[in-house]
Amino acid sequence: MSKRKLPNEKNSDEKKAKTTHWSLGLLETIKDPKNLIQEDSYTYVIADKFPKAKYHYLVISKQEISSISKVTINNLDLLRHMEKVAKKIVQDVQSKEEEKYNFKIGYHAQPSMARLHLHVISDDMNSACLKTKKHWNSFTTNFFIPSENIIESLEKNKTIQLPSDQQCKNLLMKDLICNKCIYVPKHLGDLKKHILEHLKK
Repeated sequence: MSKRKLPNEKNSDEKKAKTTHWSLGLLETIKDPKNLIQEDSYTYVIADKFPKAKYHYLVISKQEISSISKVTINNLDLLRHMEKVAKKIVQDVQSKEEEKYNFKIGYHAQPSMARLHLHVISDDMNSACLKTKKHWNSFTTNFFIPSENIIESLEKNKTIQLPSDQQCKNLLMKDLICNKCIYVPKHLGDLKKHILEHLKK
């Protein structure tokens, strides 16, 4: 006689499908200590699994805040701490590298991954994981909001003004332009080749 499953028993594949949605990837990543570069009482630090530049780190809040849009004045100290952690990462990289890298520290206006996280990314934008216009524009337009601007807004206005849905869509679909000069490429492949010329200088 074959053993029948009870009504409340679920297929293991179904369970996995429900718990591994891509938007929850950060939460899955931090469960494995091997992925952690460092952590403290308030944050985890990991290397982005799909880096959009040579150096790309994420400072992730341990507090259960889904995204930057849910941040309030009560989270100001947390954001200050996250920025402090990010700046220390930059210092550590620059102290080890002979070649000088400039970094950007900020938040996406509409992050795709759950849990508040701060990007720490070098501005070379040289990566095999950078594959689409949206990838490029999410770090090189006002879709990427500097951490210091977020903190300043909370300090002065007690709130954060984020771009609207339509503004975010427009920013991500903007025509490509080099982040280091005024070069306008024909397409992303052209831009990636152009960026290599900057890196040789």
